[in-house]
Amino acid sequence: MGTITHIGPPVVRAGKTQPISPAVVAEGALVFVSGQVPMRDGTPAAPDIAGQTHVALDMIEAILERAGCTLADVVKTTVWLVDGDDYPAFNAAWGERFAPETAPARSTVISGLIAPVLVEIEAVAVRR
Repeated sequence: MGTITHIGPPVVRAGKTQPISPAVVAEGALVFVSGQVPMRDGTPAAPDIAGQTHVALDMIEAILERAGCTLADVVKTTVWLVDGDDYPAFNAAWGERFAPETAPARSTVISGLIAPVLVEIEAVAVRR
Protein backbone atom coordinates (compact mmCIF):
# COMPACT_ATOMS: atom_id res chain seq x y z
CA MET A 1 0.00 0.00 0.00
CA GLY A 2 1.30 3.48 -0.86
CA THR A 3 2.22 6.11 1.64
CA ILE A 4 0.82 9.61 1.93
CA THR A 5 2.52 12.27 4.01
CA HIS A 6 0.97 15.65 4.75
CA ILE A 7 3.34 18.63 4.84
CA GLY A 8 2.25 21.24 7.39
CA PRO A 9 1.66 23.33 9.27
CA PRO A 10 -2.11 23.46 8.75
CA VAL A 11 -3.52 26.28 6.61
CA VAL A 12 -5.02 29.07 8.74
CA ARG A 13 -7.18 31.76 7.14
CA ALA A 14 -8.96 34.52 9.04
CA GLY A 15 -7.90 32.84 12.28
CA LYS A 16 -9.53 29.52 11.40
CA THR A 17 -7.72 26.27 10.60
CA GLN A 18 -8.82 25.12 7.15
CA PRO A 19 -9.33 21.54 5.92
CA ILE A 20 -6.41 21.96 3.49
CA SER A 21 -2.86 20.62 3.54
CA PRO A 22 -0.21 22.97 2.12
CA ALA A 23 1.24 19.91 0.37
CA VAL A 24 0.86 16.15 0.24
CA VAL A 25 3.63 13.72 -0.68
CA ALA A 26 2.39 10.56 -2.37
CA GLU A 27 4.45 7.39 -2.57
CA GLY A 28 7.46 9.37 -1.32
CA ALA A 29 8.05 10.84 -4.77
CA LEU A 30 5.23 13.12 -5.90
CA VAL A 31 4.63 16.38 -4.02
CA PHE A 32 1.27 18.08 -4.60
CA VAL A 33 1.26 21.72 -3.46
CA SER A 34 -2.12 23.32 -2.85
CA GLY A 35 -3.02 26.50 -4.69
CA GLN A 36 -1.12 29.41 -3.18
CA VAL A 37 -2.56 32.91 -3.12
CA PRO A 38 -0.24 35.86 -2.50
CA MET A 39 -1.81 37.11 0.75
CA ARG A 40 -0.06 38.40 3.87
CA ASP A 41 -1.93 39.44 6.98
CA GLY A 42 -5.26 39.31 5.16
CA THR A 43 -4.29 41.57 2.27
CA PRO A 44 -2.65 41.05 -1.13
CA ALA A 45 1.13 40.81 -0.67
CA ALA A 46 1.87 42.92 -3.75
CA PRO A 47 -0.13 45.44 -5.79
CA ASP A 48 0.48 44.02 -9.27
CA ILE A 49 0.49 40.70 -11.09
CA ALA A 50 4.29 40.44 -11.31
CA GLY A 51 4.73 40.97 -7.58
CA GLN A 52 1.88 38.61 -6.73
CA THR A 53 3.31 35.95 -9.04
CA HIS A 54 6.67 36.13 -7.29
CA VAL A 55 5.06 35.97 -3.84
CA ALA A 56 2.97 32.92 -4.80
CA LEU A 57 6.08 31.21 -6.18
CA ASP A 58 8.00 32.12 -3.01
CA MET A 59 5.24 30.47 -0.99
CA ILE A 60 5.40 27.34 -3.17
CA GLU A 61 9.19 27.31 -2.89
CA ALA A 62 8.97 27.42 0.94
CA ILE A 63 6.49 24.53 1.00
CA LEU A 64 8.61 22.50 -1.41
CA GLU A 65 11.64 23.06 0.78
CA ARG A 66 9.78 21.46 3.71
CA ALA A 67 9.13 18.48 1.41
CA GLY A 68 12.79 18.23 0.36
CA CYS A 69 12.34 19.84 -3.07
CA THR A 70 13.05 23.06 -4.95
CA LEU A 71 11.34 24.87 -7.80
CA ALA A 72 13.65 22.92 -10.11
CA ASP A 73 11.72 19.78 -9.12
CA VAL A 74 8.34 21.17 -10.25
CA VAL A 75 6.95 19.21 -13.20
CA LYS A 76 3.41 20.64 -13.53
CA THR A 77 1.60 23.79 -12.47
CA THR A 78 -1.88 25.16 -12.76
CA VAL A 79 -2.31 28.93 -12.70
CA TRP A 80 -5.50 30.92 -12.30
CA LEU A 81 -5.47 34.55 -13.42
CA VAL A 82 -8.36 36.88 -12.67
CA ASP A 83 -7.71 39.08 -15.72
CA GLY A 84 -6.44 37.87 -19.09
CA ASP A 85 -4.84 41.27 -19.66
CA ASP A 86 -2.39 40.37 -16.86
CA TYR A 87 -1.02 37.41 -18.84
CA PRO A 88 2.00 39.17 -20.45
CA ALA A 89 3.25 40.59 -17.11
CA PHE A 90 2.52 37.29 -15.35
CA ASN A 91 4.40 35.33 -18.01
CA ALA A 92 7.38 37.70 -17.80
CA ALA A 93 7.55 37.25 -14.00
CA TRP A 94 7.20 33.48 -14.48
CA GLY A 95 10.14 33.56 -16.88
CA GLU A 96 12.29 35.14 -14.18
CA ARG A 97 11.79 31.99 -12.09
CA PHE A 98 11.67 29.24 -14.74
CA ALA A 99 13.99 29.04 -17.75
CA PRO A 100 12.20 27.99 -20.96
CA GLU A 101 14.45 24.91 -21.33
CA THR A 102 13.51 23.52 -17.91
CA ALA A 103 10.13 25.11 -17.18
CA PRO A 104 7.39 22.82 -15.86
CA ALA A 105 4.30 21.98 -17.87
CA ARG A 106 1.69 24.67 -17.14
CA SER A 107 -2.01 25.25 -17.58
CA THR A 108 -3.16 28.86 -17.26
CA VAL A 109 -6.83 29.74 -17.00
CA ILE A 110 -8.90 32.85 -16.38
CA SER A 111 -11.12 32.51 -13.32
CA GLY A 112 -12.63 34.31 -10.38
CA LEU A 113 -10.81 33.66 -7.11
CA ILE A 114 -12.06 33.55 -3.54
CA ALA A 115 -9.19 35.72 -2.24
CA PRO A 116 -8.90 39.34 -3.46
CA VAL A 117 -5.75 38.63 -5.48
CA LEU A 118 -4.83 38.48 -9.15
CA VAL A 119 -3.30 34.97 -9.28
CA GLU A 120 -3.34 31.54 -7.65
CA ILE A 121 -0.74 28.86 -8.40
CA GLU A 122 -0.59 25.15 -7.54
CA ALA A 123 2.27 22.80 -8.32
CA VAL A 124 3.30 19.17 -8.58
CA ALA A 125 6.94 18.30 -7.96
CA VAL A 126 9.01 15.12 -7.98
CA ARG A 127 11.32 14.34 -5.06
CA ARG A 128 14.59 13.09 -6.52
